[in-house]
Amino acid sequence: MNIRDNYSLRTSNSFGVDAIARHFASFEDTESLEDLLSVVQQSPLHEQEKLILGGGSNVLFTRDFNGWVLKNDILGIEELHEDNEFVYVRAGAGENWHAFTSYCIEQGWAGLENLSLIPGNVGAAPMQNIGAYGVELDDVFWDLEAYHLNDKAVHTFTLQDCEFGYRESIFKKKYRNQFVILNVTFRLHKHPVFHTSYGAITQELEKMGVKELSIKAISQAVINIRRSKLPDPAVIGNAGSFFKNPVIPKAQFNELQILYPEMVGYALPDDRVKLAAGWLIESCGWKGFRKGNVGCHEMQALVLVNYGNATGAEVFAFSQEILDSVAFKFGITLEREVNIY
Repeated sequence: MNIRDNYSLRTSNSFGVDAIARHFASFEDTESLEDLLSVVQQSPLHEQEKLILGGGSNVLFTRDFNGWVLKNDILGIEELHEDNEFVYVRAGAGENWHAFTSYCIEQGWAGLENLSLIPGNVGAAPMQNIGAYGVELDDVFWDLEAYHLNDKAVHTFTLQDCEFGYRESIFKKKYRNQFVILNVTFRLHKHPVFHTSYGAITQELEKMGVKELSIKAISQAVINIRRSKLPDPAVIGNAGSFFKNPVIPKAQFNELQILYPEMVGYALPDDRVKLAAGWLIESCGWKGFRKGNVGCHEMQALVLVNYGNATGAEVFAFSQEILDSVAFKFGITLEREVNIY
């Protein structure tokens, strides 16, 4: 058990902001997690706050953490069973998401190709209910196992149990900071169902000269698109999309479209419309705008970036200015997708 005190989290979050954890340690299985938790309980009461950290790709530290940051390093990929249509694959929560999707694609297991190159680890996928290019996590999710920090037992959560919503799950709201996701099981297709109508996938496939559609080709197209639009966290600190796309009543959208005919919106089946947060932010003049060490990326207005030495508080304050300007111009309240600490 390697416990480090006053540990810098700069390399443990994709924003690259510096924050100090009073105590930091990692765990590789349920047993080592339980050992760490017993040590936490013996620490002073004011230092017993806990944060379970995965890949650090969807967090913003705005302060030092006067407690325990426990990094989930549970690895392993296992094929559980299969039937005529599906193969069921379990992955440890600490597995890198893109590496896992690439492994499944190499095996010919379909369903994850549109989710290629999403930063972070497997454990964050159900917590955030990730989705991209026409595919959502619940299209491939089967179940997960999670350790309850209070009753010290492992619970299984099915698709229904997780209460997935748009970039939401039961772990972000009702059970926030109560469970540690240990592993996730996916139900993947043995016979692929291709999703190419979203975004620029079809155009990218044509540009690539793809003659025969495959999950490898779709994955590569998604990778190409993401790399052309989104900054690499290894080069410039960011957490991907910082804001959620807001959903408003159709009547409100119709009124706004009179004033802004070019407003981007996607009709939903419940008489609501999902707006493009990036369009709203860009329309307020933020795209490419820089303020000190913080900025709005020049290619994607949804992405806030750390140009070097920004603090988490600076990034948060910058995001608040964007929220305020969108609310003032459009009367729409954006919501942060990134978890704030």
